[in-house]
Amino acid sequence: MSPAKTSLMRHFTVPCTITVKHTTETLEAHVELDGGVQPTLGDRIVVHGRSVTVSFGESVSIRRNATVTRANFLEKLWLRLKSQFELTELYEVSFSPRRL
Repeated sequence: MSPAKTSLMRHFTVPCTITVKHTTETLEAHVELDGGVQPTLGDRIVVHGRSVTVSFGESVSIRRNATVTRANFLEKLWLRLKSQFELTELYEVSFSPRRL
């Protein structure tokens, strides 16, 4: 499926690669969608299959399918507005011993 076609569809399934590492330096998990599909603001991605378990000191790479649900215009607008208010909450945090 071409990236141009997938950007026009609201729901679509695409193959993906899951990489999980569990070492002394890091504990991380990444999902890379095939076909150049890039998630945008508000998109939902559900990876299908069983949960991935990695023992300490190991790393694993697994192929699965993922369903991408594109956010519509109103969802994107709402998230942009909501994120502005959440960002301003950070401005109100002070680490000084007195109130300004």
